[in-house]
Amino acid sequence: MKLLLCLLLCAATLTAAGKTVFDFALNSIDGQPASLAAYKGKVVLLVNVASKCGYTPQYTALESTYEKYKDRGFVTVGIPANNFGAQEPDTNQEIKTFCSSKYNVTFPMMAKVSVKGEDIAPLYQFLTDKAVHPETGGEIQWNFTKFLIGPDGHVIARFEPAVTPDSPEVISAIEKALASLKS
Repeated sequence: MKLLLCLLLCAATLTAAGKTVFDFALNSIDGQPASLAAYKGKVVLLVNVASKCGYTPQYTALESTYEKYKDRGFVTVGIPANNFGAQEPDTNQEIKTFCSSKYNVTFPMMAKVSVKGEDIAPLYQFLTDKAVHPETGGEIQWNFTKFLIGPDGHVIARFEPAVTPDSPEVISAIEKALASLKS
């Protein structure tokens, strides 16, 4: 029985190891199916966002970074989550209205998901899996955790909430990933 369990666990890890972010789909903020495969060939910054968080002003830097690099193959994707301090209690429509009216967000926004716990979204289960992503995996600690995804769908880097989207380390990683598009 232990051997069977071990084999199943190993098989699951190997299956997950062959996946990329582009194998997942979410719903858009408007409730439409949104395959992340639409971003193949682009550099993607996935961010779990919240409207009532101390880090919420990062929407400004998320939008300006998106605007600065979108024509070069970069996209920011906001993914609302209510896992931390009930800081995203609103409906998807309320979140959309808030983001566009307060922060002029034009980058893609997805429907609210769970980024940790028993109801964790499959995408976040994959992103946080330490067996698959030993350097960038691990439980999401708070809102505005950022994952930089390469054009092949693999995680390049993870930035914790206090690291702003326009910080030198994030910008450098984005520019390096975008340079790989030219080669």
